[in-house]
Parts: sequence; C-alpha cells; structure tokens
Amino acid sequence: MSTTNNFLFKALTIIAWIIFVGLSIEAGGLLVNFIFSIVNPAFVGKLYQKLDLTDMYERSRWAFFCMYSFILFIALMKVCLFYKLITLVSKIDLLKPFSDFAAKQILDISYYTFSIGLISYFARQSARTMQHHGYLTENLDQFWGDAQAFILMAAVVYAIAQIFKRGLALQNENDLTV
Repeated sequence: MSTTNNFLFKALTIIAWIIFVGLSIEAGGLLVNFIFSIVNPAFVGKLYQKLDLTDMYERSRWAFFCMYSFILFIALMKVCLFYKLITLVSKIDLLKPFSDFAAKQILDISYYTFSIGLISYFARQSARTMQHHGYLTENLDQFWGDAQAFILMAAVVYAIAQIFKRGLALQNENDLTV
C-alpha cells in the first residue's frame, strides 16, 4: 500500500475517533439533561443544548419519556455505530482486507445505520403526531432530521457488506487452490 493511502487511512481513523468522542459527549450530555429534567427542572436551561421538555413532562409523563427515549436511543446508537467503525479500522489488515471480521463489522455497521434511520423516522412521526395534540416539538427535529439519509446510507453499506462477503468467499476459494 502506498504511503499516501496509508496516510489517508490514518487520517480517517483519527476523524472517526474525533466523531466518536463528540457523539459520546453529546449522548452523555443528553443523559445528564434527562436526569436533571426529572430531578431539578429549573436547572435544565443551563445544561447542554438547553433541551427543556418540562411543559411536556407536566402535561404527560408518557409523552416526555417517549420523546426522551427516542432522543437517547438515537444518540447511543450513533455512539455504537462509530465504535463499530473504529473497531473495524483499528483491526483491519489492509494487505488482506477480506476477512470474516471485516465482513461482520461492515454488516453490523449497516444494521446500526438502518436502526438509527428507522428509529429516527418513527420519532419524527411521533413528534408530528404529538404536535397535532398541542405539544411543542419543533426543538426536537434536530435529533431525527436525517432519517432518510441514514436509511439510504444503510442500503449502501449493506451492499458493500455483501461485496465483502463475496470477496471473502473468492479469497478463500483462491487460497484453497494455491
């Protein structure tokens, strides 16, 4: 592998780590925000993203827990997605990339991506339904605005996973004939 490709791969690994850390901080901040929303709602305005759903909490605890569940689940799934990606780029052998490990990791990444897209879509639809019932949910759109992008990305990553699976089968067949 050329030094340029090796440099680019290392740069992508560093970028993946930076995104992973950022998403972990965001998920942790949202979790702290959720806890303070229940324990001390007056303090929420000073927290991360100032995600104040106290009106929703006072009107319907079910709606509050439903929306926060969607938010936390999506945030945690994004963290898991990038953890899988970091595991893949850390352990892949670029001289022989077609391995069971790489194929499984790429397939898992497609499943995580699809799950994020699907849950984001359901969350957005739930928020719209709640909006028709008088709840203020405009500030929640930032958490699931990209549902279609994740679903499309899942399809692309799944196709790549299937190509990796076929490449692995061809590589194993080639190793047996040599």
